[in-house]
Amino acid sequence: MTSHFFTKLGLALFLGLLIGIDRQLRNKPLGVKTSMVISVASCLITIVSIESVHLYSDPGHTTMDPMRLAAQVVSGVGFLGAGVILRRGDDVISGLTTASMVWAASGLGIAVGAGFYLESITAMVLIILAINIFPAFIKRVGPSSLRERDLTVKLIVDVESGDDLDQIFKQIKQLDMQVRRVKIKDYEKAYQLLEMILIAPKDRYTTDVYASLKGLPHIVTVEVQSR
Repeated sequence: MTSHFFTKLGLALFLGLLIGIDRQLRNKPLGVKTSMVISVASCLITIVSIESVHLYSDPGHTTMDPMRLAAQVVSGVGFLGAGVILRRGDDVISGLTTASMVWAASGLGIAVGAGFYLESITAMVLIILAINIFPAFIKRVGPSSLRERDLTVKLIVDVESGDDLDQIFKQIKQLDMQVRRVKIKDYEKAYQLLEMILIAPKDRYTTDVYASLKGLPHIVTVEVQSR
């Protein structure tokens, strides 16, 4: 039992380590230590849940559920996932993938604790592929919209120049970008503030977009933020 116990916890630790490394390389909130703790703790709770049935139930007529404690892990780990989901000021939700990785780490720990070694390793490989390989492949062979990204742009325009704002949008279109959403308001007496969401190619640098917009006529200031 002792060697079996250490094997389960060791494998859970290793699988949690892989998830943590993936998130750490991407500078995400879920790090190596957190993912390992989640996976090992989930594995431990599952082992306790299963072994408690053998230790404390009456042979032949037990009513204890061997996975009762493990079932609470999936719901209990939800508060950790909620902690890495962020809502930025521009109404963009981020952290959903990291939150799902928190949930996956607990699932791997439960699987290992229940003795499903091959299944947990297979799931780990598929998770890594789903996060790192499949999206890049789909973006390469899929529709062109998958190779685009949104940029939050703020422009201060000199309206005393006499040019219509439609000319600004036409010039942006000539720069191989599209306007998804726009908000216009008066900034000062001679200026107007344009807040836009621009669709730009994925491989176009934010600095290149900034320089292109800064070079448009009658643009006073430019602020570009990648989403």
